Amino acid sequence: MPDAAAHAAAEEESAFSHPAVAPDSTAAYGDHPDQVIDFYVPRGERMPGEAAPLVVVLHGGAWRAPYDRGHITPFADFLARRGFAVANVEYRRGPASPAEGASIPAQSGPGGSAETAAGGLVAGRWPDTFDDIAAALDALPALVREALPQADPRRTVLTGHSAGGHLALWAAARHVLPKDAPWHTAAPAPLRGVVALAPIADFTVAEKLAVCGGAAAQLLGGPATFAERLPYADPSLLLPTGIATTLVQGRADLDVPQAVAESYADAAARSGEVVGLTLLEDVGHFPLIDPAADACAVVAEEIAQLAW
Repeated sequence: MPDAAAHAAAEEESAFSHPAVAPDSTAAYGDHPDQVIDFYVPRGERMPGEAAPLVVVLHGGAWRAPYDRGHITPFADFLARRGFAVANVEYRRGPASPAEGASIPAQSGPGGSAETAAGGLVAGRWPDTFDDIAAALDALPALVREALPQADPRRTVLTGHSAGGHLALWAAARHVLPKDAPWHTAAPAPLRGVVALAPIADFTVAEKLAVCGGAAAQLLGGPATFAERLPYADPSLLLPTGIATTLVQGRADLDVPQAVAESYADAAARSGEVVGLTLLEDVGHFPLIDPAADACAVVAEEIAQLAW
């Protein structure tokens, strides 16, 4: 195998070499410019009159402002060409300028060491990022009826990459949030399942490993509020969910290491829940959302197993 850093850089370059793919339609779920969902009509072959499963996509980027849903549109299009109806959700991320929040050392790239610190910006907005994911999922059924009549919302799979993988796991666990959480729901989300791709799934482990430049702590407001907010945000503490869940993880991921996914799977097992963990050899962070990579086909198959 080539030098690990060079290999990771080549994977990232491939994933970001695809042009953005415009959606078939876009709808707002709130008043902020980032409170929108892009919809992709299924383009794979289906039986006449057969509704398509719905895949809800949550993008990564360490919850930081520069990394919006645009970079995951080739992946959304890839799923649409596989016959899925796709909803690509945007949400509010980190401060738009360093003046809006504490700064961190700037590094290049869109994810992991890539996702580490774009322009010296902190990760996420508390509670806005969580407000948006909850609001988007709550608004989605009505928006899908209007924008994607080809979709069968009874067969909905939630997926997300990296920071978006965290949000996917969190969104599926709202019914087990503390009851004083504003996002708590009385019943589980009507999902066929979750496929989380290299998710930041255990915040304590992620912080020990300095994942994405300490993005998890930044998302929760910094060290002073990290422990207090952890029970409201950390998927590894929101178990069991009772919702079928699979994690897909590259063994060669330098950005969100395998140990993070394994810790979540271990926490699930301790709670009495079985979580699937698909580990891919010689695969790093970005092939999971790269339509040119074999790993992306594996992801589509994992989604199909839950959706169909």
